[in-house]
Amino acid sequence: MNGPDSCGPSAQWKARRKEAAAYIRSRCAITPQIGLILGSGLGSLAGEIQGAAVIPYKDIPHFPVSTVAGHAGELVIGDLEGKKVVAMNGRFHYYEGYTMQQVVFPVWVMRTLGASVLIVTNAAGGINRSFTPGDLMIITDHINMMYANPLIGPNDDELGVRFPSMGLAYPWELIDLAERAAESAGVRVQRGVYIATTGPCYTTPAESQLYRIYRGDAVGMSTVPEIITATHAGMKTLGISCITDCAKDPKAGPRGILTHEEVLEVANRTKPRFIKLMKAIVRALAA
Repeated sequence: MNGPDSCGPSAQWKARRKEAAAYIRSRCAITPQIGLILGSGLGSLAGEIQGAAVIPYKDIPHFPVSTVAGHAGELVIGDLEGKKVVAMNGRFHYYEGYTMQQVVFPVWVMRTLGASVLIVTNAAGGINRSFTPGDLMIITDHINMMYANPLIGPNDDELGVRFPSMGLAYPWELIDLAERAAESAGVRVQRGVYIATTGPCYTTPAESQLYRIYRGDAVGMSTVPEIITATHAGMKTLGISCITDCAKDPKAGPRGILTHEEVLEVANRTKPRFIKLMKAIVRALAA
């Protein structure tokens, strides 16, 4: 699927998700229990999935293609810590020029395949002054500063109700499960509110200050559309951020300018702990 498409989750999108799911089933007989969206630096977790079927996005009907460095662009289905999972090794972003419906299309497909839990990961900037690069944050709530929503348009009644409650987006039982799993794995985690912006620009110092007033703890360019979509579709959801940077001082000259390379470097350095945490969470989830 190349370029924007203006229609919402109408009969056309319903047919597309079913067609995509049918193609995936033709390549793999596994019915996944858990969906995973692997953000920057976490793609290698997909390599730990056993008995995996690996399907490039370009082969799946109606799937977009990821254009961001660090995102492999493939769907991986198999066994992880005794659970059947479907993992996105690389995601789609609104700033790539896709519509919100295209961004969340894989979530609809995961739900159609049978997944009832969605774990979404991301790389995020730290707003909370107590955070340091490399921290892992369990998302407790979000603020949508994208000023867009993937549910705009005709409602797909097969997936969910017209007016879903976002009070259910981050169930405390999953947050508690994740924190217990982190403790058992010896991985320190933070809690916090995630603010989603469109990107692709990193935040200005004034924006960081504003988001702090909003009581945000981290800011990024993804995750919220997928969480909204999964919540609407009746999935239990969990979000985890890797804090790859904290607000910099623009007076520091070049050292005060954040680069994508720095983000990837911290994400890669944090990867062993992040993978350990993710495996512990998947292992702890009920079958």
